[in-house]
Amino acid sequence: MTDAPILEAIGITKSFPGVNALKSVDFRLFPGEIHTLMGQNGAGKSTLINVLTGVHAHDAGEVRLGGEPVQFATPLEAEAAGIQTLYQEINLCPNLSVAENVFAGRQPKRRGMIDWKTIHSRTEAALAELNVSLDVTKSLDAYPIAVQQMVAIARAVSVDARVLILDEPTSSLDDSEVARLFDVLRKLKQSGYAILFVTHFLEQTYAISDRITVMRNGEREGEYVAKDLPVERLVSKMVGHERMSERLKHAATEAPVSKSEAPPFVEMRGVGRRGLMSPVDIDVQPGQILGLAGLLGSGRTETARLLFGAERADTGTVNVAGKPVKLGSPRDAVHQGIGYCPEDRKKEGIIAALSIRENIILALQARRGWWRVLGRAKERAIADDYIAKLGIKASDAEQPIGLLSGGNQQKVLLARWLATDPKMLILDEPTRGIDVGAKFEIMDRVLALCAKGLAILFISSEVSEVVRVSHRIAVLRDRRKVAEVAGNALSEDQVYRLIAGDAE
Repeated sequence: MTDAPILEAIGITKSFPGVNALKSVDFRLFPGEIHTLMGQNGAGKSTLINVLTGVHAHDAGEVRLGGEPVQFATPLEAEAAGIQTLYQEINLCPNLSVAENVFAGRQPKRRGMIDWKTIHSRTEAALAELNVSLDVTKSLDAYPIAVQQMVAIARAVSVDARVLILDEPTSSLDDSEVARLFDVLRKLKQSGYAILFVTHFLEQTYAISDRITVMRNGEREGEYVAKDLPVERLVSKMVGHERMSERLKHAATEAPVSKSEAPPFVEMRGVGRRGLMSPVDIDVQPGQILGLAGLLGSGRTETARLLFGAERADTGTVNVAGKPVKLGSPRDAVHQGIGYCPEDRKKEGIIAALSIRENIILALQARRGWWRVLGRAKERAIADDYIAKLGIKASDAEQPIGLLSGGNQQKVLLARWLATDPKMLILDEPTRGIDVGAKFEIMDRVLALCAKGLAILFISSEVSEVVRVSHRIAVLRDRRKVAEVAGNALSEDQVYRLIAGDAE
């Protein structure tokens, strides 16, 4: 790391209507380092990145690149100056090929024509740096979301940039893919890249970071050398009080309250779909959390979608509350008292143009039927209640949900289903992209609902989180259920061994 920062923010202030997003924020990024930006949702991380990359103009302060003042009018200007940004939500063109996405807007030409041979070979080389091998001529949407994320990373690192900003790049990657990415980032660091890394995963923060800047409520709380900042102190600095760090210390040893065995609310027997998911047996009891654990592609989301009717099963039977039912569509599941928070909140969850209020009451109104319309005052009361209960950061219930941070959007989706008074919730990555404090807030809420009798199917790529909250865990591998563990067998090591096939 050199003595002079390559990218620097000095006294940056930025306001939006009703929100003071950044307050005199200082930030330094040096060549040859990986610097992680930490903070809760709404702390100002995304706004700071947007100011640095030309998405937003700052109201006060100064941005310097290579020691020279800059003010980018657009992200394209920032890219041209050597700043490449990879955002949490994949912003690629799914209808274009992998190679076209990697070289979009900068296609090499030969004799006035696009040089496809060069594009394909250079794309393959960029992906090879990430230990990814695939057909780069295929449409991007032919590949799962984890592969699409790796393609976005390949695009970001394939240009001659000085600064690389990665905003939650690992949110859709499994452990092996994260390890490969980190290997690449370390090589880039050694080559002199300045890397700004944003994540909500504490383990990843300490695995990759040289320094950490903590933000809270739009201000810089402090800048620290990663090895000198214990995780408990980091958490307390992010949330602003010591209680949460004590919560974190004890979370790993806390187990869900045991429940007496009750008849399952949902029984799946041999439910599957050819080419999607092998037949699976699943029971979910009232007042219990059944966790689904497995790597990406193991069948976690496929199982959830089959149960919710988002995918139609071609084998097996389903009983709900002891009675056989046909779940041919999400409408059928909703009428049975089942709610579903999907993994991809942007594509399958929120309706970005609608308000928070409209997003929250959507499922409740659908369950009531459109001939029993909720009044505007009732809608507002429901929305305001859940905004307060879940700590949703917004100016008011009429704010478009698309303007909220990812974590607050996730809270709105949870509120949508809680408003229907469900008998069962399917939560697919409910804490993905959410800060530490919000994770505990959401999971404490879920555990409280479970204690009152709610049946929950819980999916998370963080095995530690699945183990911490689940009464039982069904382990999936290669789109089939390979084991189920409970009680004293619930440990991360045991689950990882089952995932790897070493403990069957």
